[in-house]
Amino acid sequence: MRALPPARQGGAMTCALTEPRRRRRWPWSSRTSLRADVSMGLLLLVVEVVVHVAGSFGHGMEVWAAQDDQARIDAAQRAGIAWTQYLLIGALVLAVLAALARAPWTMMLQLLAVAALTVLFVFSQHEYERTHPGPAPTPSAGYSPCYSGSNRCD
Repeated sequence: MRALPPARQGGAMTCALTEPRRRRRWPWSSRTSLRADVSMGLLLLVVEVVVHVAGSFGHGMEVWAAQDDQARIDAAQRAGIAWTQYLLIGALVLAVLAALARAPWTMMLQLLAVAALTVLFVFSQHEYERTHPGPAPTPSAGYSPCYSGSNRCD
């Protein structure tokens, strides 16, 4: 309820002031300060690099320790690929949170980390699939191999 101006209250000079309605403040309602934005973005980027290098080193040491045990080597390579995938998802979630917090530098640095992790993930997955081709398709029932070398067998 609004208070009437003093002139309309019958000559009384007292006026009850009403407090303005408080707006609900969400984290994304105001932009993050530049200093906090840049420092948080750089800190997150450095932490992600350190975590990825440490995880890759651990999986690389597992491959080295496996010597000639191909099953352990394959398991360590798949674990490394999964580790990169989890970091990629985490960096993507952090980029979305930075966008919600209106921290553009943090968001840009997280998107840079997402791009780098995507490239590493695709290359490691491609390398694994290249070294582990799928089995050859089974021939049909009417297939008969030609051993003459002329490719004219019927």
